[in-house]
Amino acid sequence: SLVENAIGEKVLAIPGIELGYCARPGEVEVRIIGNPNAIRAADAVIRRELGVSIFSDNNEALETVVVTLLKERKERLATAESCTGGLIANQITNVSGASEIFLAGYVTYANSAKSDVLNVDSKLIDKHGAVSEAVARAMAEGAHTRAASTYGLATTGIAGPTGGSDEKPVGTVYIALASGDSETVAKKFLFPTDRETFKQLAAQAALDLLRRRLLR
Repeated sequence: SLVENAIGEKVLAIPGIELGYCARPGEVEVRIIGNPNAIRAADAVIRRELGVSIFSDNNEALETVVVTLLKERKERLATAESCTGGLIANQITNVSGASEIFLAGYVTYANSAKSDVLNVDSKLIDKHGAVSEAVARAMAEGAHTRAASTYGLATTGIAGPTGGSDEKPVGTVYIALASGDSETVAKKFLFPTDRETFKQLAAQAALDLLRRRLLR
């Protein structure tokens, strides 16, 4: 894995250290065992090599970290989901106290709903397709505006197994983050897997995009 490639050889070079991994959709738990000096040395290597990719060192879920950061900043979130079908909103609302930071979750699966609920221009969808950076940006901005939230977080993609093309294969997802104080950002990911895993990976990627923005 990417994590193992980044830290494995360097950590295992430390005398008296044991290293293990537990992979889940969108994340990898790193476990180290050893004497106190070895643990400190391994911890320093891991933090140096992985940096901001580390979202927790006390077994917190990514959504818990995001909710905590939003609370600390007294900021609020709205989501606009297509391919993830409300999974991001579900994960956020699984966290106790999420009502302090979560304003609304819009599941706009149909193109008409994207236009009617989020005010996405139908001409934009016709020109670029529902699964596109332009539409992801418009969805995020629509959620941000409609809910009057600090952030609007949006997903649109192709979960498969049908619906893909050479230009946009199954597993393609665009994730966008809108806010009032900076330009809307959008990223493209490719997760060619089954539908359920695709949704989990896309939701994790979206939450991590927001987490990194909150750490600025």
